[in-house]
Amino acid sequence: MEASLFQSLSCVLACGDVEGKFDILFSRIRAIQKKSGNFDLLLCVGNFFGSTPDAEWEEYKTGIKKAPIQTYVLGANNQETVKYFQDADGCELAENITYLGRKGIFTGSSGLQIVYLSGTESLNEPVPSYNFSPKDVSSLSTMLCTTSQFKGVDILLTSPWPKYVGNFGNSSGEVDTKKCGSALVSSLAMGLKPRYHFAALEKTYYERLPYRNHIVLQENAQHATRFIALANVGNPEKKKYLYAFSIVPMKLMDAAELVKQPPDVTENPYRKSGQEASIGKQIPAPVEESACQFFFDLNEKQGRKRSSTGRDSKSSPHPKQPRKPPQPPGPCWFCLASPEVEKHLVVNIGTHCYLALAKGGLSDDHVLILPIGHYQSVVELSAEVVEEVEKYKATLRRFFKSRGKRCVVFERNYKSHHLQLQIAQPGTAYFYVELDTGEKLFHRIKKNFPLQFGREVLASEAILNIPGKSDWRQCQISKEDEETLARRFRKDFEPYDFTLDD
Repeated sequence: MEASLFQSLSCVLACGDVEGKFDILFSRIRAIQKKSGNFDLLLCVGNFFGSTPDAEWEEYKTGIKKAPIQTYVLGANNQETVKYFQDADGCELAENITYLGRKGIFTGSSGLQIVYLSGTESLNEPVPSYNFSPKDVSSLSTMLCTTSQFKGVDILLTSPWPKYVGNFGNSSGEVDTKKCGSALVSSLAMGLKPRYHFAALEKTYYERLPYRNHIVLQENAQHATRFIALANVGNPEKKKYLYAFSIVPMKLMDAAELVKQPPDVTENPYRKSGQEASIGKQIPAPVEESACQFFFDLNEKQGRKRSSTGRDSKSSPHPKQPRKPPQPPGPCWFCLASPEVEKHLVVNIGTHCYLALAKGGLSDDHVLILPIGHYQSVVELSAEVVEEVEKYKATLRRFFKSRGKRCVVFERNYKSHHLQLQIAQPGTAYFYVELDTGEKLFHRIKKNFPLQFGREVLASEAILNIPGKSDWRQCQISKEDEETLARRFRKDFEPYDFTLDD
């Protein structure tokens, strides 16, 4: 069983607009494969060709140079690049570089199902060869969605973003998804239910929080969708243009494993009152987000592999309805999207966690490790979040050691709403400490535990000798001073920042 699972696992790279920078792209991929091992295929969305001279492309076309990985690309998005795509049904452009075609389904040797749609949206007839129409989208949906066995596809490739993809999710920063993108692509994504959806053209990186494909309590649980927009190759801002992940084809996955809901899953951005939007019709604007809607501002390194199968768990023949992400009983000071959180104190953001300076800290570099989603304690975290918490702790120990400082990590799970950094059954009240000597101290709390115990010990005369700082409320400084400390910490921490690693 393990052998067959290994054989069905595909390691995939997705790329944004190449725009003719083939040498930069393939040099980067060679470096990634040398470091991380070979990938099975590269999927390119957006503009593969650019307005630059053809000299570089000619070297690949004539075989002087060769792509180091089997590469699949989408077609033209403008009249200028139509000349490169001679066959609308797809063709080999150069060794290891294949044009998929205007629209269709590609199934890999492992059974991975990839749906693709080339071009940009047009509502006018006749449709130029670099556009797609409502008919194209309708025929693609009909090709797949009309069978009763259809559950979704593994990967959807489009060049334009889907319109309204930011609804109910984290901000896309530079792109207003209410005005930008294609409503036809939104409708296609709604019907196809891809596990991954890649797009480009906006010259920025955006990984939306995963969204669900079912109505809670009304429909059986279905898999979640991850939308990832990628930047252009070789962009000077060093925005992420490559995304690496591992995926098992959905048709080979256990049903219960497939429909597991990520803790940060959101509502479907394209849904209105539980009903799908019709093709070509405008999709509704979002309702106001709740105070603790989860928020990501990812700065994930390029070339990092991610498993789409999640943690190991015992299978159930009858998948249970997923629980909603845990919500705080009241305003939460630590949820990144909460109005109460003071974002100027945030000094580093990873994939699942972030660092923030403590309010009224014991020292100028007193930091908190917090999960981006809302959790009360470490014992409630998923394996992926725990892994990043541990990575932050190890990195902070190295950082403080380099500055001649000791590092103490503690967590109090007692009258706490949101995990602030940890080893008991969920619901258990406890106080936990990790010393940089490797010692770990754990105390089970029964009642009447001092809320400031951790600070009181560290501030005592025997340790830091600052007893006046045992209560954070007595240590507050101005917002301007907090911003200064945050800027200083970010600069000092940058050489240790693993989120920037190649």
